[in-house]
Amino acid sequence: MALPSKVRIVEVGPRDGLQNEPGQLSLEDKKQLIEMLAGAGLSHIEVGSFVSPRWVPQMADTGELFAKLARKEGVLYSALTPNLKGLEGALAAKAGEVAVFGAASETFSQTNINCSIVESMERFAPVVDKARAAGLKVRGYVSCVLGCPYEGDIAPAQVARVAQDLWDMGCDEISLGDTIGVGTPLRTQALIEAVAAVVPVEKLAVHFHDTYGMAIANIHQALLLGVAVVDAAVAGLGGCPYAKGASGNVATEDLVYLLNGLGVEHGVDLGRLCEAGWFISERLGRQPTSKVSQALKGREKDCLLTHL
Repeated sequence: MALPSKVRIVEVGPRDGLQNEPGQLSLEDKKQLIEMLAGAGLSHIEVGSFVSPRWVPQMADTGELFAKLARKEGVLYSALTPNLKGLEGALAAKAGEVAVFGAASETFSQTNINCSIVESMERFAPVVDKARAAGLKVRGYVSCVLGCPYEGDIAPAQVARVAQDLWDMGCDEISLGDTIGVGTPLRTQALIEAVAAVVPVEKLAVHFHDTYGMAIANIHQALLLGVAVVDAAVAGLGGCPYAKGASGNVATEDLVYLLNGLGVEHGVDLGRLCEAGWFISERLGRQPTSKVSQALKGREKDCLLTHL
């Protein structure tokens, strides 16, 4: 299959990235990051989660953050909502889309959200129904699609069953997450082919972590199979608290560089995106994990030196 002519990037740094970073940023820093990302051309930004602050303290100010954002026309600002209480928060905040999150691993589901896969679907059904009744789109996340920290390899057929349940429930899009970053291109191909047999490929997204450095290769494989929605986090923010050693999401800067090289439209200004990554990395006291960001920063320093 030919590459898609256009890819929609779902920026998950402010939510999936920051909730797995140590420490807690100020509301103003989060607001500035999101507004910089929108200014760089990202059209879908996951702002935060309406979850218990006891479990995810980094997301405790999500409602306030939505209220203070200077929203840019044409940008979809979304939020994670694990239950009806979370959905109420998202509706009050006027989120443009909500998401529920399940897992393809039984053990991971029990560890992450304290219920079985079947029970998680029973929890999500009223959330999806109420969100759709309110006119909101709903995204369904599936974690551990290529491997689990407890169970090891996950069969594509198991992922397909969970994805189909979310699709049949009424989710508008299914995001397949390699939570611990163990995927390779051939395994990615088997995964996409299995899930696309039960959910239209144009309704699939991929969400790769870069633990073993395979995220960009896996994304390229998914693009070749017709996937045209990719999740990424600026500066490679994030990780997974349930998977020791798992690194952050694929960096949005690296994804944009790939798409530029492939001639695939995406609408993001790489320079302004890197500025957002450098900003948030400085606030976190760390370096971006993005290879592209590091290279461009180094080139910028070289240019300064030549003009001294």
